[in-house]
Amino acid sequence: MDFLELARKRQSCRNFDLKKAVDKDLIEKCLDAMILSPSACNAQPYFYHVLEGDLAKKVSGLTGSFNTFAKNAPVIIVLEEENYNLTAKVGSTIKNQDYKSIDMGISVSYLTLEATSLGLSTCILGWFNENEIKRLLKIKNKIRLVIALGYAANGEIKEKKRKSKSAIYKIWEDEN
Repeated sequence: MDFLELARKRQSCRNFDLKKAVDKDLIEKCLDAMILSPSACNAQPYFYHVLEGDLAKKVSGLTGSFNTFAKNAPVIIVLEEENYNLTAKVGSTIKNQDYKSIDMGISVSYLTLEATSLGLSTCILGWFNENEIKRLLKIKNKIRLVIALGYAANGEIKEKKRKSKSAIYKIWEDEN
């Protein structure tokens, strides 16, 4: 499938098939795509914790009362923020840019789009009990996101509601 078709197909799944496990080879392919994502000075300032089984259930239970659907996802991925390398740290300081957040967002995009291309579904969660997850996984750094990964219980693709093009971008033409 071409990229636009893939982008149209990727959506936040809130109805995972509890009975269908995800093959480790597919998880590895998603992680391989994530590794290929660009990052400032190739710093890759993140670490992905991939959880299955009881540990995934425990962490999914820490994602808030309106994310209860996550308990049916067979795989939970916790994204831990790590330090920059020296060149990215210097550049971030000089330019007053948060390259870490940008890099993590791109890496999550690569992972979730690869998952979609493999017939998997994802939901990126920003609401969770960070302190409890850190304690459970013995993580010292900030947790930025939790990603539920699995198979959708149904294959329905919802229509995407988006702002108008004029509200999101403008193409500037040279006046000469």
